[in-house]
Amino acid sequence: MADHKKRFEIIIQKLRENGQKITPQRMAIVKILAKSTGHPSVEDIHDEIKKDFPTMSLATVYRNIVLIKSLGEVLELGFPDGRNRYDGNKPYPHPHVICIKCKKVIDSNLGSLDDLKDEVAVETGFKILNHRLDFFGICSNCMAEKV
Repeated sequence: MADHKKRFEIIIQKLRENGQKITPQRMAIVKILAKSTGHPSVEDIHDEIKKDFPTMSLATVYRNIVLIKSLGEVLELGFPDGRNRYDGNKPYPHPHVICIKCKKVIDSNLGSLDDLKDEVAVETGFKILNHRLDFFGICSNCMAEKV
C-alpha cells in the first residue's frame, strides 16, 4: 500500500477497536511500520524510536509489534538467524526478493501468484490459508561492490 498515512490510520483504528491505548510510543512504532518499505527488524525500529523515546526498551518495541501482528496488520518475515523483519505496509502474503549479502528485502508483485496458490490447492487438496514465497540472490549494489 503506497499511502503510508492511510496504513497508519488503519493500524491505529484496529488498535482502538481492540481496546488498546494509543500512546505516543505506540504511534511512533506504527508510523515506522506504516511508512517502511525496507522491512525493518525490531532492532531497526528500536534504533529509530530511541531518537524520540530514549528510555524505550527493545522488549517494548517487540511487544507492540507482536500485538500489531496479532491484529493482522503487520507481516512477519522469519529468518534462520532469528532476526525477523516486519512489513507494515503490505500486511498480506506477497513475494520478497532478499539479498544474501546485505540482507536487503524488496517486495515483488507477481500477478500469477494467485494462480499458483490455486494450482497448489487443487494439486494437493489443501485449503491454502497462508503462503510465503521468497527469492534469494545478490542485489545490484552488492554485485557492483565486487568489481
